[in-house]
Amino acid sequence: MPSSILISLDGMGGDHGPPVVIAGIQDYRKQHGGDGVRFLVHGDEAAIRTEMGKCGLGDDLVVVRHTDKVVGMEEKPAQAMRRGKGSSLWNAIEAVKTGEAHAVVSAGNTGALMAIAKLILRMSAHGLERPAIVASWPTLRGVTAVLDVGANIESDAEQLIEFAIMGEAFHAAVHGVACPTVGILNVGSEDMKGHEEVREASRVLREGGLGLNYHGFVEGDDIAKGTVDVVVTDGFTGNIALKTAEGVARFISALLKEALTSSLQAKVGAAIAMPALKAMGRRIDPSSINGGPLLGLNGIVVKSHGGADAKGFANAIRIAVDLARSDYLTKVRDSLNRLPAALELPAATPETVTEPSQ
Repeated sequence: MPSSILISLDGMGGDHGPPVVIAGIQDYRKQHGGDGVRFLVHGDEAAIRTEMGKCGLGDDLVVVRHTDKVVGMEEKPAQAMRRGKGSSLWNAIEAVKTGEAHAVVSAGNTGALMAIAKLILRMSAHGLERPAIVASWPTLRGVTAVLDVGANIESDAEQLIEFAIMGEAFHAAVHGVACPTVGILNVGSEDMKGHEEVREASRVLREGGLGLNYHGFVEGDDIAKGTVDVVVTDGFTGNIALKTAEGVARFISALLKEALTSSLQAKVGAAIAMPALKAMGRRIDPSSINGGPLLGLNGIVVKSHGGADAKGFANAIRIAVDLARSDYLTKVRDSLNRLPAALELPAATPETVTEPSQ
């Protein structure tokens, strides 16, 4: 595992561009100090250096690569692939492909990021079709990794098993759990519940000798309970679950604010309870869990929310660093190579991985 890490950043991505990207670097440094992480920022050099001056960041920490081209937040993936070469997003990913950087972070267009990353980096093993997006979900027990949350609308049994393998490796690398438990999201916990694909995936995970700590089926309410460390589902269901949870969280926050400001007595009670309320706020703060890696690529790519603030972008950087310092890519490749035997398919052939220069 490398001690010196170079993270490639799309300096123009997201709703805010350089002001949040550079402030995110500053926030990361405040949290983690001089931990051997440096940054390669792609985009408008004048705008980036202006923000570097405001944050007091120098060339010893940040290398700037100028480009005038930017992939718009509304561009369709096909357009981005045709016209995106030389853009800040393209160049940031290219730095991982060449081995110059260990990982890339972008708050830009999700579809474009996924399409360009797949084109440049390719998938980590033969047979993988698309990356999976993983979300770190706050729960009663800490954090649960949920995937896929939007990249793959439909998923067959083999894809669900691949998600389980990648999610388990991600959770171990980023959240420090030695042997994460894995469950498949279903309409019930009984073995006979659900459609054929989830039942077949469950059978292989239980009997296929893949070495995962498989729990079995879990239901929707098990996500927030933290029943398992990794929840596996297709992107259609995962995205709906994620958006529903975000909406419920905002609804509860609004009701709580309304109740705590409804009268003088309520305001006094809120003042007394403020330390506990702030602690709760930190648990559910989107900034503290921002950063969704695209799992399955032949390199580390982390998607930051487009509207993330500096704190949120700093957390996306942290996830990229944690993955870069782990054996995540090797572990995923090794596990995926055992999958064909479990499925009684011909052996998969992993594609060549370019090790980043140190």
